[in-house]
This record gives sequence, C-alpha cells and structure tokens, in this order.
Amino acid sequence: MISLTINKQPIEVTEGTTLLGAIEKLGMRVPTLCHHEALTPYGACRLCVVEIHMDGRPPIIQASCSYPALEGISVCTDTERVKRARKVVAELLLARCPDSEVIQRVAAEHGVREIRIAKKNDDCIYCGLCVRMCEERMGRSAIAFTGRGPRRRLEPPFRKHNRVCWACGACDFICPVAKEIRTLSSDTVPLIIPDAFNIDLNARPAVSTYYPQAVPNIPVIDRHFCVHLNYDKCGICEQVCQAKAIKYDQTDQDVEIDVGAVVLAPGYEVYTPSTSQSYGYGKYPNVVSALQFERILSPSGPSGGHVHRPSDQTKPKRIAFIQCVGSRDHERDYCSAVCCMYATKEAIIAKEHAGADLECDIFFMDMRAFSKGFEAYLESAKALGVNYIRCRVPVVSEIPESRNLMIQYLTEDDHKLSREYGMVVLSVGMLPPKDARALAAITGIDLDQYGFCHTSLFDPVRTAREGVFVAGPFTEPKDIPETVAQASAAASKVLSLLHDVRGTLIKPTVYPPERNVQGEEPRVGVFVCHCGTNIAGVVNVPNVVAYAQTLPGVVYAENNLYTCSNDSQERIREKIKEHNLNRVVVASCTPRTHEAIFRSTIRQAGLNPFLFEMANIRDQCSWVHMHEPEKATKKSNDLVRMAVAKVKLNDQLYPRPLEISHDALVVGGGVAGMTAALEIADHGFQVHLVERQEELGGYLRSTRYFLEQEDPQQGLRDLINRVKTHENIRLHTNATLTEVHGSLGNFSSKISISGNGTTEEITHGVVIVATGAESYSPVEYLYGEDTRVMVHQEIEQQLADGAFKGTSVAFIQCVGSRNKERPYCSRTCCAETIKHALKLKELDSETEVYVLYREMRTYGFRETYYTQARQRGVIFVRFADDNPPVVTGQNGRLSVTVRDETLKENIQLLVDHVVLAPATVPLETNKELGQLLKVPLSETKFFLEAHRKLRPLDFATEGVFLCGNAHSPLAVDEAVAQAQGTAARAATILSKDQIDLEPTVSCVVEENCDGCAYCVEPCPFKAITLVEYATEGETKKRVEVDIALCKGCGTCMATCPKKAIFVWHFKPEQLQAEVKAALGIMT
Repeated sequence: MISLTINKQPIEVTEGTTLLGAIEKLGMRVPTLCHHEALTPYGACRLCVVEIHMDGRPPIIQASCSYPALEGISVCTDTERVKRARKVVAELLLARCPDSEVIQRVAAEHGVREIRIAKKNDDCIYCGLCVRMCEERMGRSAIAFTGRGPRRRLEPPFRKHNRVCWACGACDFICPVAKEIRTLSSDTVPLIIPDAFNIDLNARPAVSTYYPQAVPNIPVIDRHFCVHLNYDKCGICEQVCQAKAIKYDQTDQDVEIDVGAVVLAPGYEVYTPSTSQSYGYGKYPNVVSALQFERILSPSGPSGGHVHRPSDQTKPKRIAFIQCVGSRDHERDYCSAVCCMYATKEAIIAKEHAGADLECDIFFMDMRAFSKGFEAYLESAKALGVNYIRCRVPVVSEIPESRNLMIQYLTEDDHKLSREYGMVVLSVGMLPPKDARALAAITGIDLDQYGFCHTSLFDPVRTAREGVFVAGPFTEPKDIPETVAQASAAASKVLSLLHDVRGTLIKPTVYPPERNVQGEEPRVGVFVCHCGTNIAGVVNVPNVVAYAQTLPGVVYAENNLYTCSNDSQERIREKIKEHNLNRVVVASCTPRTHEAIFRSTIRQAGLNPFLFEMANIRDQCSWVHMHEPEKATKKSNDLVRMAVAKVKLNDQLYPRPLEISHDALVVGGGVAGMTAALEIADHGFQVHLVERQEELGGYLRSTRYFLEQEDPQQGLRDLINRVKTHENIRLHTNATLTEVHGSLGNFSSKISISGNGTTEEITHGVVIVATGAESYSPVEYLYGEDTRVMVHQEIEQQLADGAFKGTSVAFIQCVGSRNKERPYCSRTCCAETIKHALKLKELDSETEVYVLYREMRTYGFRETYYTQARQRGVIFVRFADDNPPVVTGQNGRLSVTVRDETLKENIQLLVDHVVLAPATVPLETNKELGQLLKVPLSETKFFLEAHRKLRPLDFATEGVFLCGNAHSPLAVDEAVAQAQGTAARAATILSKDQIDLEPTVSCVVEENCDGCAYCVEPCPFKAITLVEYATEGETKKRVEVDIALCKGCGTCMATCPKKAIFVWHFKPEQLQAEVKAALGIMT
C-alpha cells in the first residue's frame, strides 16, 4: 500500500493508483476533460493539475490523471498556483472551441471572462478520449490523430470513410464537447435504440433503467445491443461500476412457483396507427400519439416537460387532438373509455406548460366525461380556452416547408374549414394485450370477441377457471379508479380462497433488546453517502464529513459509497457499538424510500428507530444544484447541521398497539352492500349488514333485464339467498345506524330497529358504506301530469311484464343531471336508454324509437349496443345543452319539439310515450351518516373518497370504506367490483390481532389547554374532540386526541395559541433547533 496525504487528509491506496484515483477515493472533485477510468490515462487537457510536495523539493505542477501516487508525497488540489494553471488551460480551451457550451461552462467555473488570444473556432479539444475508446475498448482503431503541432488533426485512416468503423457511436458518447466524431470515419448512421418508456421519442443507451421511478430501480443491459455481449469488446460498465454489480454471464431462468391462486393483470396494448392511415402517424414527425404527448409533457420526458415539436424542438402555437383513433370503428366497436378525459387533461397541462396563448382544439364525436368529477373537469377545460369541435377528422396532411399539419373538417353547420396546426395528437385506444390468446391458452380463461378476458356482471374479476382471477383493462377498457377497485376485488377473491392458511408464511423480524439512552449526552454518528456519483459527482462528500465532525454532539462521521447497501448497514451497526452512538444521521437520498431501511438498521443495533434523522442531500442538493458544486456542498452542510440539531432532541418513541375487533359493519343492503358483506364473510369474519328497508336488493329489485343478457333477478335472488344463509352474516333490516363511536379497529355503534323500537349496540373493526343512491323524480316534461311520460324504471316494468302499449317512443336524456343543480353525469343513463330501445325493437321492429341526447356516453363495451341500436333503426337526435326539448299534449298524442343540432332545424315528433332518463342523486341521509362516521361529502353530495384515482374505496378516516352508488353513479359490475374491493381493504385490518399505531401523533399538554377548541375544526382527520371534566368543584374543558385517527399532520399545533398540543417527533423545541441550525446557531 502507498501512503500519502491529499489536502492534509491521509490516505492509503494500492500501488499503481494515479493521484486522480486517490483524490476521487476521498470523494474530492478535480476537473478533467480527457480522463475516463476505463481508458488509459492520457494527460491531454491538463485541467486536472495538482501541486505535489515531496522530499523538501520545490512543489511541482502535474496532471493528476497520469501521475502515480508515491509514498510520502503531499498533494494539494486547490492552491492559488493550481487555480492559476487551470485558468490558463481553460482560457486556451475556450480560445480553441469558443462555441462549445461545455467549454464555456468550464471557463466560467475557472473565472475566465474574456479570451486574450486569437480564437480558432474549432470543435475538438484533442483530449484523445474517442481515439482511446475506439482502439482500447472497441478494438477498431477507426480514428486517430495525425500531424503535429498546429497540423494535428483527428482523422480516419487515409482520411476516408472505412468499413473498420462499426458506427457504434461510442466515440460520440464519450466526447466531452459533444462532437459528432462518428461522421469522420463512417457514413453509416449508428443504430438507434428507441426508448420504449418515452414511446420511441428519444434514444437510450444499451445499459439503462426502464424509467426514472422504476421498481426495482436497477439498470438492465440490453443483450441485443450490447457490444460486449455480442462482440466481446467494450466492457466499460463492468470496470466503472463501483458496486461491482455487473454480471455478464447472467441468463434467463425458468422459475417454478407453487401458488394457491393467480391474478391476471397484463394491462392493455396501445393502438398504434399505421403509416397507411390517413393521419400520417409514423410519416409526419409532428403527429404523435397521446401517450407520446404524455411523455412530452412529463418533467422526466424527452423534453423535460417543455411542449416541443419532435421535428424541430420548437414550441407549437396550435395543437389538435383527434379522438377515437383505434376505437369506435368497424374493427373495434367499443369505446376505450379514457381517451376523452386524457385528451382534456393533456390540453390543460399543455396550456399550463406552454402558456395560455397555446391553442388546443379537440376533435370529437361524443365527449364522454362520465366518471366522478369528469363533467366539472371538462367545464374547467372549456373555461381555460380548450376548444371542442364535434367532427371526425378524415385526413391530416403536412406542409413540407414548415412541417406543420393541415386539417380539413366539416363544422356542425356543414361548412368546410381548413386549419393549420403545429402538432397533432392522436387519442389512441386500448387493445387487449398482444399475448392475450397465449395467456388464455395457458390459464384456461375465456376471451371475448375482441380478445379481452370474459367475465360476468355479478363477479367481474372471476374467470372461467377456478382460482384464476383478473383485474384491470384486460377485462374491458377502463380508467385508473376502476382498475384500482378491480385489483382490490381480485385480492379479495384470493383472500377468500386462501383464508384458511392466511398468515402462515409470515416470519416476524426479531430485534435485540433496546438500549435506554434517556439521560445520556447525545453521541451522534453521521454517515454521508456518495450514492456512486449521484451525490459525490456534485457534492464534495469529504468536505461534508469533515464539517459534520466539527458539529457539537457529533462523535463520529464517515462517508460510504452506498450507505443503503448491506455492507454499509452492517458498518453502521458496528460503529454504533464501537463509539457508543445514541443518535444517527444519514445524509443521502430521500426519506420517502430509505428512512424505514435506516430505522431498521439502528434498531438492529439496539437503538430506538426514532433516534434517527435523514438529510436529503441528493434531491435537495446534488440534483437541483448539479452545475453548482460549491453551493450544493454548502447546502449539504446546512442540511446535516439541521439534522444533527434535531436528532439530539429526539425521543425514544414506540408504536402503540391497538387491539382489533374482527367484526365488520356494512351499511346498505343493495347489490354493493350484500356483495361486500359476502366477501368479508367468505374471508372468515363476522359481518353486521344493516339495511334501512324491509327487503334487500336496492335498485336492483326494479331491474328486470340487462344489456348483457344476464338475468338480474336471478342474480339478485342468489345474492339474497347467500346473505340470508351465510353463517358469518348477521342481517339487520328496517334498521338505521344512529350512533358511531371509536375509530379504526375499535368502533362501537348503535342500530335502531324500526317497528319494535329496539336498539342494538355492536362493536366492529371497520365500516363499509354502501347506502346507494336514488333516482331523481322529474318535474320536467309533464312527468307526473301525463301517465304517458315515464322514467326508465317504469317502462322497464311494463316491457318486462308485457304491459307496454304503443308504437312510438321518444327517450330524453340527462333529465335532472348535467345542470347547475347537479353538474355531473349519471353515467348509466345512456346505456339504460339503449337497453330499452333495443328491447322495444326486439318486441316489435316497427316501433318508432327516438333518442334525444346531448352526448351519448356508452363507454366500454356498451358502444357495441349503441351500434346495434342504430343498425336496428333507432333514431338519435342531438340537442344543445341550452335548448332542451319541449313536450306537450296534442290530439291525443305527445308532441316533442326539439332542435336537431345535426340538421340545424326544429323537428316535431308525435309519439305515444316519452321516457325520461332521470339523474341518479345522492341520498338525503348522506350528510347525517357522514357526520356519524366523520367522513366528508363531495360537492355533489355523494361521499368523498380519500383519493379519486389511487384510493377510490377508502375514506380519509381510516377503517371506513366506500362502494357502490354511495360513491357515485355506477353500473352493476362496477358496483360489485368496488364492493369486492372494499372487502379486501377491510381485510387488511380485520386479519390482524392488533395494529401498531405510529407514535408520531398529537399529544395534549393538559395544564396548558383551556378548551378554546381552536384545534378541533381545522383537524382534517376529525381526531380531536372537546370534552368537559370536573376538577375542584368546577366544570372545565379540554381537547382529547384519538390517536387511531391522528396522522400527525401538525395542523393542531399550528393553531394552538397556548402551546397546549404538539406532535411527537416534531415538538416545538425540535423544530426551533432546526430553524436555528439553518441560521447557523448551534447549541
């Protein structure tokens, strides 16, 4: 080993190590343009010069990349002499390549403000990296230096393109000034490896992670493009990988797994418009798919979130979105359900990113904003200036000079217009997975006519094969909330199937006894992570370590290559014991992903896991200040100082065990409530099912037939019979929930039974709200005045009973919905109307059937029935939002006058019956039930879930779940999937004997609390209540915190004027210490 000192820090390195290698081992940064650790040192650029002292001789200046580490020498990397030498080199480089952004940045970093010598306007700094790469790693020698002095050139042999060059692009890749060297030796364009995650909008290297947030976030070598695996050359990644993780000999493995159930969730295939289509996809560069545009808008996408055209990276002035590309056509007679809203979302985001002056036109047939909150979102887009043009675009052409696109289209009043766009976005539909048929053959499931998995309405995640379940758009095109609900539903089915062996494979973690450090002086250990070059490439890690060692209370500090690696975690445990550490700070990446790892690490060493803090010097320093290493290093020191200040005041905290009641309460006995109750009961838990009416079934009792030919009454009878005979279900009919106390895992509720006036009290661990909704009773269109004006339920009864009489019927859509009072779509009405129209045509094909609509929202496979209705002669008449039909009586018949927006004229229909599609409206009792359960309502008075996309079945109040029409208007299969999903969510609680509650919750300082209740109302989780108590003959008030509801958000602490409430782990003195440390005040 060779011993030397660098900037007064001693270090030992192996013989043959260069000074640059030794400097980098200490985590110090020295600028260089000609060095690469996988290539032979060259010493060409001279930016890496250092000052060397040895044996009392005068110090010398040498290039550190090529000078060996020698015994006993002392090296300085930042003396004034070194800085002057580097500045001279930077000025010479800038004079040679004044237009290079890289060289401009290097010059600026070294204080070069102007060039004092003649400029050469060259694009090569003669660093030799490309030559060494081609010769040493690729074994080709396709380029080399010729000439000497001012005649020195980088050229191929004989100055001609040659076959020796592979056009691999390695020379371009390694060039520090981004010169296209490959063009010197070959006229072949390097093979582009398309980035699949960015939908081929950019290229990727042969070694890459699939996308920035990939799990696991581990790079993969593409064997099809890797030079080493194909030609036994290169091998750079193996040499530069500091973690020694590269294994070229890995092969694919077949693994056999024994399982009790299978869930199929292969997703979907995105429709790809071919170049033969009339929209120019794949032919015109500025015609992109919606998924490609999604990546363009993404901050992690190819243009960093800037709205740029692929052809020239300029900002477009106008963008067109074309809907229903690959959906609603002869080959795919279904609606992909998501395209209208993702086009709306992308248009809004594009205007946010590019500015309000960006014009966005959406060409559509029907705008299908049918899901919860979508109608309001659509209206907000219109308010922001997104234009909606009802037209199916026939063709897109390109203007060659500008690469702009031209669209010709017909307006609704039959005028032909042309408009020029900078980009065209195709809203492409969903296809079944490309391997769906092979998957079906292996698993024994059934597919439908399009290749999606076939399921039933009453069991939408069960396949034709027992033990095989399905979730997501593999069953039908659907949005994220429906996919998440189905995923939970599939999990519920698995839990039911395997509940007898639940928990048998769990192995609890065993920890050593915990040290009691109370009363000890803080002894802090600080561990700073290089994260390879992710942090150390910008932050001066040794500087941060040295700074940490100066902080009060810090008794040990070191740096690690990867602090999260197993060997580094073992080292942390060793250092805790060796130095008797009682607090630990890790300065690395984000606590979102790694805090739990390090807490477990120190717990394994006998410390309480809350005696730990993280300083996020990756996200907040090296990433956001990647071009400012000095500022990044200073900020890292600041964050470490703040973490040390706080950790010294951290307490030993412990999770609080909460015993769980294993019973469940389901409120509502409709299809959703019964399904949820049955699912939980099948898991082996007791269920109380509370229904306010005498009979079970809800709205399904009045449903006599489905579009899908399944028998609703038979399905309902089966559900009711199973509920009434299930040994784990206790049924309470004519019952109302009147009181609810407690919280997650320990609820106590009272049920009032009407009729006999009795009250029953039950305890339960969870609550599922499945109270349903009701149908709007119209006051429009003569309903209630003329018996010939009916609603859906009434005509359904007549048709099913054979009592319907009439030869002409007009259906009117959106009655009571999509208006100011109820600004939402009731989702199921269009399909219901199609159902009745087809039934009328089935009974008598001569019946005149008219459908008066604003938008036909037959999403998913319901589109097929819409097509069938048109084919069977059902006439669809679209009317404007602000000009609804008028219904009057005339000569013994009903007269319907409406302005047809297609014909642009008024028409009169004389019919025997008018059928109204009434809105689905929330129950009046929702508010009262919401107050009992401490759960919120949405602006439309349906219940409000925790997260519309990712937690559609959860309330913000833990232990309370939501399904069915209480959530929003839903079809039967959607309500069933939600109900099954809530059962799985409930089982995550009921399956445990106890839950460990996070200790980071609010705590009341009783002597300070005067009961002002300022903290009660602001609490978003309703975890604080005001109570009265007697003391010394007086009645006083104070607040109490339900720790099962509290999430430790700190809102209460911010509102309290008396310092009477705080959050453990974030006490005022801890936060004050951090703030003072940020200001440089340490105690």
